[in-house]
Amino acid sequence: MDFKTAAILGTYISKDYAEDFFKLLVNYHDISASEAASRLGLHIRTAQDFLDAMASLGILEKVEVYEKKRPYFRYTLQTQRIQMEIDLTKVEKKRSTDDLDRCIREKAYAGANFVLSRDGKTISHVVVWSGSERDRKERRISLTRSQGMFLYNLPFPNAEFLSIVEIMEKADVGTDLAPEILDAVELLAKYGVIEEKI
Repeated sequence: MDFKTAAILGTYISKDYAEDFFKLLVNYHDISASEAASRLGLHIRTAQDFLDAMASLGILEKVEVYEKKRPYFRYTLQTQRIQMEIDLTKVEKKRSTDDLDRCIREKAYAGANFVLSRDGKTISHVVVWSGSERDRKERRISLTRSQGMFLYNLPFPNAEFLSIVEIMEKADVGTDLAPEILDAVELLAKYGVIEEKI
């Protein structure tokens, strides 16, 4: 199950009336939105949305029927078990060695504030601003220890560019931590704090 599907299921399964809906669906051969709404004391649109969402996930079967030439839908339970399983290996960021060869440094006049940790040997967080004048917003980016060590060794704006792997070696950060280092680099590049050599 992907995150989008899990979000739909989670949204509806967390409703106060979800259990009562499934009790109906387990005990009835099929049911319409109006019947369910009447039985549970809900607005028909609420019942319709719930049933349609469950049908879109394959939990219910939705069949169009006719009554006096007026079409409507009936819903039938398709499974006795609902399982939510998310494969996190599919959301893992895949990194190539080319990513670590990118050469970067701090961008001049970025307006960011690199805040030192208490020991003075790492950066604890970076403060960046977005917007202008009265709409200006401050964002504080907290860092892991390895990210802080990496940024402490980030070349200054007037210094030579270094590759990410060179900065990691200088900071004594292992390559097993590359995904979180690259995540910080991408975020700070997005805010214009880091520039890349073209």
